Amino acid sequence: MHDRVICLETTLNLSDKVVRAKERAAETGQTLTRLIENGSREHLSSPALAQTGYRLRLLIKHGSPAPGVAIEDRDSLYEKVEGSV
Repeated sequence: MHDRVICLETTLNLSDKVVRAKERAAETGQTLTRLIENGSREHLSSPALAQTGYRLRLLIKHGSPAPGVAIEDRDSLYEKVEGSV
C-alpha cells in the first residue's frame, strides 16, 4: 500500500495558551505548522486512539461561494457569516 499525502490549508482559531506554541516552535527551530503537524501525528498514532479504531472522515461539499465572498479572502467570509456588510 502506498502512503498518500494530501495537503490542505485551513484557518484555526487558537486560544492564547495554544498560540504560545509559536514561541515553542521558534525555540526548537521549527515552524508552527511543523510543530502542529508533529503533535497531531504523535497524538493520532497513540495506542489509545489505535484501539478505538478512530478514522477521520472528510466531509466534501460541492458548490460555489456565496455572492460577495472571495474564497481567497477569509475576511469577506467572516463578514458574510457575521452579517456585518
